[in-house]
Amino acid sequence: MNNTFDIAIVGGGIVGLATAYKLQTKFPKLKLLVLEKESKLAQHQTGRNSGVLHSGLYYKPNSLKANNCVKGRQQLVNYAIENNINHDVCGKIVVAITDDQCDYLHKLKSNGEKNNLSGLKILSKKEFQSIEPYADGLSALWVPQSGIINYEDVTNSLARNIVSLNKKSKILTKCKLLNYSNQNLQTSRGEFFTKHIIFCGGLFSDRLASSEIKSLDFQIVGFRGDYFKLKNNAKHMVKNLIYPVPNPKFPFLGVHFTRMTNGDIECGPNAVFTFKREGYNKTAFNLKDTFQALSFSGTRKLFINNWKFGLNEYSRAFSKFLFLKELRKMLPSLTMNDIIEHRSGVRAMALSKDGSIIDDFKVIKTKNNIHVLNAPSPAATACLSIGDYITNEAKIQFKL
Repeated sequence: MNNTFDIAIVGGGIVGLATAYKLQTKFPKLKLLVLEKESKLAQHQTGRNSGVLHSGLYYKPNSLKANNCVKGRQQLVNYAIENNINHDVCGKIVVAITDDQCDYLHKLKSNGEKNNLSGLKILSKKEFQSIEPYADGLSALWVPQSGIINYEDVTNSLARNIVSLNKKSKILTKCKLLNYSNQNLQTSRGEFFTKHIIFCGGLFSDRLASSEIKSLDFQIVGFRGDYFKLKNNAKHMVKNLIYPVPNPKFPFLGVHFTRMTNGDIECGPNAVFTFKREGYNKTAFNLKDTFQALSFSGTRKLFINNWKFGLNEYSRAFSKFLFLKELRKMLPSLTMNDIIEHRSGVRAMALSKDGSIIDDFKVIKTKNNIHVLNAPSPAATACLSIGDYITNEAKIQFKL
């Protein structure tokens, strides 16, 4: 196999494959290499999220998140139609259970409208129960643009299309990047040469950048999210998507109910600090990951400033009763026998040294390379638009 390429993309998640797809579409003659350390694509954040097509409701107007989510969602729905990928733009309700939350629904609606969402509507209890009969609360916001999709299917479809556009491009799994210097890539599958590298490393984006960018002012910290799912006898209680009103102090949307494309109804996720960046069970531990996270001033300040929130989340992680208690705020007829422990994912969260969360996408260019350093939710929904953004940056930076 010829081991020289024009551009290498490190990371086989949805952002990496969407970037490669957009590059290959715009520049068909480019010889691309995608490296993925796992045996299959999309095995971490991409394949372990809640499978929601996000609308763009929550994000600061004119931010990278807002702009790319709205444009990316529209592109992704079109892509799914063209490539026969199972999806459903089913809409969701955001349920308010207190008077303060009812007030906040109006702020959410206004924010969504600033992000060009149409058809948002505040619903009375009677109105939202015509959509979700088992949901309870004071009022709800109807968001028609939200939906569901399988992001692992999208990623694999993008991979097939890349290779069909250029047979010389390669997508390699079981290929871990060990080191890189002067565009020489040392991997677990040998040595490769490339003019440029685009890093889409997700949970390891900061480490992949550290040898090239010496003055990173933030660090990636992992937060695990645990899911339950409804047993078959309880699936009828959720038609599509039921969300709580989020706490504006945190980037998490709260535990919610999601109909998956396979018919399952998932409940979650919570958000707890994980002692291993790719640690998907409750006792997973990695010494390097833990030491790096806890020795970082931003992590300690985050914990100190938000200890009560963290304690509540951690308690739910180890208590089915407490998890159910949170779910019952929106679905009060749910019982302990209706839910069963399911899966988990880990979210890469970028923290500044002062403990604040870097809430927007973050992309940094170096002389020869591009680093996608922060791409949290809604990056999966926004992937094709992010791919456009990075392709345009590459065109200028790499003189394509």
